[in-house]
Amino acid sequence: GGSGYGDCHDRFLSRCVDQTDITVYLRNGSTHKKVSVIMPSPKSIFDLPMTDIPSADVLSEKCPSRVILNHMTSRWGLLALLVLDTGTHRFSALRRKIGGVSERMLAQSLQQLEADGLVLRRALDVVPPHVEYTLTPLGREGAARVRDLTRWVEGNLQGLLTKAA
Repeated sequence: GGSGYGDCHDRFLSRCVDQTDITVYLRNGSTHKKVSVIMPSPKSIFDLPMTDIPSADVLSEKCPSRVILNHMTSRWGLLALLVLDTGTHRFSALRRKIGGVSERMLAQSLQQLEADGLVLRRALDVVPPHVEYTLTPLGREGAARVRDLTRWVEGNLQGLLTKAA
């Protein structure tokens, strides 16, 4: 369970959840199904008053900026930001443009970036269903930063490979 924002090292803070004893019975026709409910933790960083949010320090192990930075610079998160920086894309188009990404890993990366407020997911009410992804204003700003890093790596690739050998 989430006992504080430092406990969320490996997942995004707004997704910190506590299992509760609440039980919901879903009625489907004449049958009932018992399901457990996962409730958001009241200790999520987003539930704190703005005055209680710690100052950002990515070098601190408990800083939530580490989690967001990890999502932005992950293998597939970075590439998704780069592609979305060129405009709105459907999931299948994103997957085609990002060589080697599995459907599962792309979906997970997009969910993380969406939870971070960097990507906007829009489900269109058409048949067959379509989902579009686009960057939020913060996402565009973040994508510009990772694009600069990417261009630097591409521009210095020969020297980097030579030094690595």
